[in-house]
Amino acid sequence: MTTGTAPGTTTVGASAPVTTADTVTAHTLLNCLLREVSAPEHQVTVDDDHLLLRLPRRGILLRSPLRRVSLIGAHRFRGPVQRLDDDSWTTVSWRELAGYIQDELELRTGVGNEEFLAQVADSRETIRTALEERAAATPHTDPYVASEQSLVFGHRFHPTPKSRTGDPADWLAYGPETGARFRLRHLAVRRHLVRQEGELHELDALLPAAAEPGFAVLPVHPWQFRLLGEDEALRAAMARGDVTDTGVSGPELVPTASVRTLYDPESDTFLKFSLNVRLTNCVRRHARYELSGAVALNRLLQPVFTALAGRFPGCALLAEPGYRTLDTGDTALLEGLGVIVRSGLRHHLRPGVTPLLAAAVADEYPSGAAHVSRLLARGDGDVLAWWDAYLRLLLPPVLAAYFEHGVVLEPHLQNVVVGVRADGTPAQMLFRDLEGTKLLPGPHRSALADLPEDVRGPLTYDPERGWNRVAYCLLVNHTAEVLGALADLDPTLEPALWGLVRDHLHAYARTAAQPPRLRALLSGVPLPAKANLLLRWSRGADRHAGYVPLPSPLGADFPREAVR
Repeated sequence: MTTGTAPGTTTVGASAPVTTADTVTAHTLLNCLLREVSAPEHQVTVDDDHLLLRLPRRGILLRSPLRRVSLIGAHRFRGPVQRLDDDSWTTVSWRELAGYIQDELELRTGVGNEEFLAQVADSRETIRTALEERAAATPHTDPYVASEQSLVFGHRFHPTPKSRTGDPADWLAYGPETGARFRLRHLAVRRHLVRQEGELHELDALLPAAAEPGFAVLPVHPWQFRLLGEDEALRAAMARGDVTDTGVSGPELVPTASVRTLYDPESDTFLKFSLNVRLTNCVRRHARYELSGAVALNRLLQPVFTALAGRFPGCALLAEPGYRTLDTGDTALLEGLGVIVRSGLRHHLRPGVTPLLAAAVADEYPSGAAHVSRLLARGDGDVLAWWDAYLRLLLPPVLAAYFEHGVVLEPHLQNVVVGVRADGTPAQMLFRDLEGTKLLPGPHRSALADLPEDVRGPLTYDPERGWNRVAYCLLVNHTAEVLGALADLDPTLEPALWGLVRDHLHAYARTAAQPPRLRALLSGVPLPAKANLLLRWSRGADRHAGYVPLPSPLGADFPREAVR
């Protein structure tokens, strides 16, 4: 194995990006435009340390100075976006850039989207507010919680990564970026109106007290309780005495990066709530089928992960053993008050291993101790050795789940918790969140046949859609982003970093009889990148996202020259 030690791994360095809400919003929009519109239409070039990008239908030429060029086009920017006017360059604000994108997409699709500019503005305002609030906040002392709450800027290839319904005053008390912690609201619900499945002892252990005879306790996210305050069905149930508000009580929980999933550090338990709030693409309310689907998937996946953990030590799945909700016959309440239990981390962690959110490890804008530069500074700083250990833990179990077990995991950066040793070396990979996990129908035909139709259908992907999802989440969203953070430390290492990815993929392929889809990947076929901008523009469901091709550095003949 080739080794390399990155210079300056103890700090982010003098070339650290400017992190204002306006600058990051403009760069994020540029990322989306580059990946989904201009690059696929061959309207991009790099010239004199600048990215030049053309909007073909609007006839606008844009540019931005570069901190670093990426082999897959995931470049790093370091200055304002500018527009060519005659013979001079004029700085373009994030708002102007969003307007250009709106015009280009209207011309491209023949369809408008009156929500788009407001959602971009909402996202920018969330970032601005979070930066302001964090300046006076005290970070959580738990390294894991701090990593979950460190993501101020969000997904850098999403046009509205921090869009959030409502005024900042509505979410400040509940946002992970501000270091929030709060207690839950609790409802006492007549038992015949409680709908639940699975094992709920972890949920019940968090409740402040047992309910009166004939009632069960249903915890509710306090933001959601406020949002449902005027719901007629809930008010009617409370007026009948079927539901009683018993107030706010119990331990303080902390919001994780997903906002609606809360964590209790004391009991090491997660609760995933519904929120009638649009976060990035979707209103984050549990669909009816997702509640039953989580329990069904949890049951089906336990033997799969037992086998994977035996073969690939260090991997595990955080179980989602049960849910509880209110069922008065009103679908909005059943979905809006559903809570899914997710088991914690400690049962899986080896002695001396600290869990950290993968998205914090890979953050382009590092703000905490979880960033890869800080992890490398704990040890000898050998970038390639660290990366080799990381890939050995991440890639094989996800590939084996798909090719050998027919399970489509969704291992994007927000769905993976990395366990690191005291010296910062990766030691474990914990996968979470069954919402995006799907099954291939063929290998699971019998188990799926036993499920209700409304649950069975949404739990499956056909092989092509499943592979696109796996390849995107695993290689583009996750692997390429951690690799990008490592390349920021020493850009000359990027070809070798991709070479290690290829080596690990090739090693797994040899053990799995060379699956055709993996052989194609290793031959250099383009990587599938989820089209978040186009999905947001079309207002489609996440399940129906399309993909755009990215140049792949995985082919044997891909140029391996050093990059800036």
